[in-house]
Amino acid sequence: MSCPICTKDAAPEYTPFCSRRCADIDLAKWLSGSYALPSTDPEDIERALEEMEKDPLRPH
Repeated sequence: MSCPICTKDAAPEYTPFCSRRCADIDLAKWLSGSYALPSTDPEDIERALEEMEKDPLRPH
C-alpha cells in the first residue's frame, strides 16, 4: 500500500501513511475542510445561512 499523500510505501505504525508528517498533513486537510464535498441541496444552503446569521463573527 502506498501513502495517499506522497505515494511512498506505508509504514505499519502510520498506516495508511508513510510517516507522522503525512498523517498530520492529512489531518490538517480534514480540519481545514479541504476534503469537504460541496452541496447543491437547497436545504443545506438554507441551513448554512441560518447558522451564519446566528453568529456572523464565528468562522465557518
